[in-house]
Amino acid sequence: MKRAAAVVAGSLLALTACSSGQQAAENRQGQAGFVSGTNNVSVFAPADRKPAPVFTGTTLDGKTWTLSDHLGKVVVLNVWGSWCPPCRKEAPDLVAANKELGPSVQFIGLNTRDLDPAPAKKFVQEFGVQYPSVYDPNGKSLLRFRGQISAASIPSTLVIDKTGKVAARVIGDVTKQTLVGMVKDAG
Repeated sequence: MKRAAAVVAGSLLALTACSSGQQAAENRQGQAGFVSGTNNVSVFAPADRKPAPVFTGTTLDGKTWTLSDHLGKVVVLNVWGSWCPPCRKEAPDLVAANKELGPSVQFIGLNTRDLDPAPAKKFVQEFGVQYPSVYDPNGKSLLRFRGQISAASIPSTLVIDKTGKVAARVIGDVTKQTLVGMVKDAG
């Protein structure tokens, strides 16, 4: 019953997004799982930045992660799924950006719609992802960012400034160069 509801909800999300001219893709389970982004980059002036929502969750390794614990640092939040081809494409760039930017920037993944954590953990291992990822199989954590990113636009990346406000976002896959520039502008 829950699985059927998830399929219907995912399909409705994808259909809604498709009506705006975006292309839906299917995950391995045949569900419309994400909407191919346009790689649209938005950068917000300090006066125009909106607060990031309250965000906390359990990581793939079982630890609690809370955004408010990282005030004073720039935070890069990347929404991804192991089933998402653009997420696989951008993973090496995220890993490289994390390495280049170092500990002064906190990276956090938001793994969504992986109904079992095993594929997500395999993805992390395969790409050498060193930063944590909150496990969000039903998309509830992702919905907290409604209005800042679409729940159907996977991957998406937010850069949150040191005061907890959204400084920039990318809808679609991101490159290392773009991400490093966005982080430097936010700092």
